[in-house]
Amino acid sequence: MNDLSRITPNASPALTRRASTSWFGGPRLGLWFMLGLLVLWELSARTGLVTSTNWPPVSAIFAAAVRDLAQGELTTALGGTLYRMILGFVFGAVTAIVLGIWLAMSRFSHRVLEPTLELLRPLPIPAMIPPLILFLGLDDAMKIAVVAFTVFFPVFVNTLHGALAIEPTYRAVASTFGTSVLRTFSSVVLPATLPYIFAGLRVSLGLAFVSVVAAEMLAGDSGVGYYIVSMQYAGRGADMFGALFLVGLCGYLINHGFVAIERRTLFWQSLAS
Repeated sequence: MNDLSRITPNASPALTRRASTSWFGGPRLGLWFMLGLLVLWELSARTGLVTSTNWPPVSAIFAAAVRDLAQGELTTALGGTLYRMILGFVFGAVTAIVLGIWLAMSRFSHRVLEPTLELLRPLPIPAMIPPLILFLGLDDAMKIAVVAFTVFFPVFVNTLHGALAIEPTYRAVASTFGTSVLRTFSSVVLPATLPYIFAGLRVSLGLAFVSVVAAEMLAGDSGVGYYIVSMQYAGRGADMFGALFLVGLCGYLINHGFVAIERRTLFWQSLAS
């Protein structure tokens, strides 16, 4: 009886792991669901369930995406969008991290700048595009600034809250041992704030993609956003949906790459769990 009681609890996790790694369970379940939606889309277009020239079959969409990529038109547009998004993301994130930690460590700076930052934070991103066009024109600088503005506040708020959440005892101990400000920052403040920073960065990553495509749609002559609008005006539905699928795929891959970087950087969290 005692032997059975020891064996049975150990058998259940094994069965659970086997079920989670099966073809129809675990992480693959989401993939099957997505494939099912694509099959329904294909059938709805092929069988006449949806009768519209603006609802092409999925197979036609994939064929159009491959053709446009091979011809270079969509490749150039996608490359330009990723270039603007990455530059704006880096600029906005770095500025937000530096300013967030600075305000957390300086009460005077926090009191001076907080009202201005809180006034700017609720401004919707589309409302910022017309003023930025007046100052920066329609070139890449405007779109990069839109992305940077979009990325700034989620990263800034997370960084500030993370730095303020550090136990005062840690700083007091560092001060007692005469640790320099730079050493305190690198050994105490930054490691404690990194989980909050990465949370803000991950949220901002998706918003950066949205903002750069929206800026290209509203005011631009290049990029995926401009390409999608052009295909819509030309009535080329398959090409338009193909570009949308590629944007979603790029966002998915970038997010997975970011998660891998986050796990490597915050390795101590997995060890603690």
